[in-house]
Amino acid sequence: MSTNNFEPTAEQIKEQRLYADMGMTDAEYDLAVEKLGGRKPNWTEIGLFSVMWSEHCSYKKSKPVLRKFPTKGPQVLQGPGEGAGIVDIGDEQAVVFKMESHNHPSAIEPYQGAATGVGGIIRDVFSMGARPIAMLNSLRFGELKSARGKYLFEEVVAGIAGYGNCIGIPTVGGEIQFDPCYEGNPLVNAMCVGLIDHKDIQKGVAAGVGNTVMYVGAKTGRDGIHGATFSSEELSEEADEKRSAVQVGDPFMEKLLLEACLEVVKSDALVGIQDMGAAGLTSSSAEMASKAGTGVEMNLDLVPQRETNMTAYEMMLSESQERMLIVVKAGREEEIKAIFEKYDLDAVAVGRVTDDKMLRLLHKGEVVAEVLADALAEDAPVYNMPDAEPAYFAEFQAMENAEPAVTDYKETLTALLKAPTVASKEWVYDQYDHQVRTNTVVKPGSDAAVLRVRGTNKGLAMTTDCNSRYIYLDPETGGKIAVAEAARNVVCSGGEPLAITDCLNFGNPEKPEIFWQIQKSADGIAAACLALNAPVIGGNVSMYNERSGEAVYPTPTIGMVGLIKDLSHVTTQEVKAAGDYVYLIGETQTEFGGSELQKLVEGAISGKAPAIDLEVEAARQAALLTAIRDGLVQSAHDVSEGGVAVALAEKTFAAQELGVNVTLQGSATTALFAESQSRFIVTVKAENAASFEAVVADAKKIGTVTDDAKITINGEKGTLVEGTVEEFRSAWKGAIPCLLKSEA
Repeated sequence: MSTNNFEPTAEQIKEQRLYADMGMTDAEYDLAVEKLGGRKPNWTEIGLFSVMWSEHCSYKKSKPVLRKFPTKGPQVLQGPGEGAGIVDIGDEQAVVFKMESHNHPSAIEPYQGAATGVGGIIRDVFSMGARPIAMLNSLRFGELKSARGKYLFEEVVAGIAGYGNCIGIPTVGGEIQFDPCYEGNPLVNAMCVGLIDHKDIQKGVAAGVGNTVMYVGAKTGRDGIHGATFSSEELSEEADEKRSAVQVGDPFMEKLLLEACLEVVKSDALVGIQDMGAAGLTSSSAEMASKAGTGVEMNLDLVPQRETNMTAYEMMLSESQERMLIVVKAGREEEIKAIFEKYDLDAVAVGRVTDDKMLRLLHKGEVVAEVLADALAEDAPVYNMPDAEPAYFAEFQAMENAEPAVTDYKETLTALLKAPTVASKEWVYDQYDHQVRTNTVVKPGSDAAVLRVRGTNKGLAMTTDCNSRYIYLDPETGGKIAVAEAARNVVCSGGEPLAITDCLNFGNPEKPEIFWQIQKSADGIAAACLALNAPVIGGNVSMYNERSGEAVYPTPTIGMVGLIKDLSHVTTQEVKAAGDYVYLIGETQTEFGGSELQKLVEGAISGKAPAIDLEVEAARQAALLTAIRDGLVQSAHDVSEGGVAVALAEKTFAAQELGVNVTLQGSATTALFAESQSRFIVTVKAENAASFEAVVADAKKIGTVTDDAKITINGEKGTLVEGTVEEFRSAWKGAIPCLLKSEA
């Protein structure tokens, strides 16, 4: 064993506790020594342990929580544990999807942070053998009042657009919320959806002793070293010095890599394939060997490098983008190489599969690391973190449900439509190419995006959802709502929820109050997944989302895909024809905790989150989906932020020259703006009213679609809101561009 001259020795690493700078504790260092049979790790080896045992790669603090999630179902072909999850959609076809975060890099280098987040999640999908067909995202920012906040927002959106548009995958949907807690720590969650035939499904395994390990794609540089470690600690005021931990992406290179890999997966010479994501060559080699129960030996002199004099440590920890590790049957390397050469990509044999279960690295004729693959990939310590209910929770739970004070309902509705979380996101999605590949049936702006499954009459509905204010107030209830809202959006589009992927964004899990939020929201998510028959097929955990000790709201984002069995079932949110009846499905209660109105009027959130009954939710969704499939529903939209008044307004914005005239019962403020759950607004042709009411028992007719392009909302004592669709629409459409132009 030897190390390069300028690297610390194994003795210095221990004596000077150099491992602590890599995020390892003394106990973890001692465990690494134990895994090496009592030998102190050298510089390269301690690097391997530090990234593989980081929270980002090992989930050492979140594993006990993740075990709560239901992950199986008759539709699930691949659950958590591979690059992405896979769900059967019939006809020997499947949908592949996953969501991941790129939060810390986006806080430091927003354009590249967001772009490489997109690139990484695309590789996770095509490493399974699937062709990516759609991108979605879920974003969180501060309130667009500061120059820094506006810069982060504009650059993240540009990075997502830049990468997705160049690679030719449509960005079809997403969600964005704005709250002060995200000012210094934005959240950037990217989701990719792909299609695959069952016969083409690949796994990331290094199987078959003697088979060849090949490195394919872009060359390795020094970018992204310790990216996984950087993502496993809080952002500090010195975080800007970590720019070297942010990778740089090349979407044109990725496009070539995607096409080459999709060609390679058709070859029976391929044994296994995995993206070099977080922890780069280290995670791909160790995980592929560990999953197969084998070992991998690699000669790092053979790794394609774009910088000179790279050390073994740098090569193994680099997170340079657009790279894959593949295992190929011995003797068939040339045919695989020929495919990559056609795309002008490196494809180099760098090692072989061994029978000793070791990850062994050679560099300049010496063995520079020798560690059991399982020690890196499977044997990270698992921590059962202490949790404690925060004081604020009991305080909020003790509050009575009260109405915020509203005097002018029209003015309030206009102000809600201008709130950036509610306002039109057209400024954002106009930058995305959502039509490329011509499979997009429902574009951004409706409840869920819909893509057709080429060659069939089926479609896929997809959405991302999470109301983090509710989760802050009551993590368990909020976790249920996040899944239920995603399912509502899929159902409103004519789809049946299939499964979810999640992105669990939280603060520092070492703080008991934060870990309590994690535990409770996972309980809520798990309960809703069971109730709505939508298992968790994969996802990502992003902890330490804090800046200078201030945590973001708990934000476990839900990405959901649903199956539309027949494209004739596709339903959108906007009203369709004058004379159609408008129905409200569900009960409205005085529920304003975490609501847009509460934040608007009081400037902060407090109290109880809206209640949710998962049995009622499941029954209403099933009834509405039946009515949609029976052809009884003209348009459908779930009631979410801003309540019924905002939902009604949104239903008119994409319609031509149509309006609504409705009458609501009960207290005006509650009827208009409460955020009670499990509610929908749908429109139905007059001749279908009786049939619709027979199917959807909870539906109440509240009015009609009009041809006067006006929104008229009446209460028990007269008209509450009256105005033209255009005046409300212009407030809603202009809000975000206006905020971006205003002086900070």
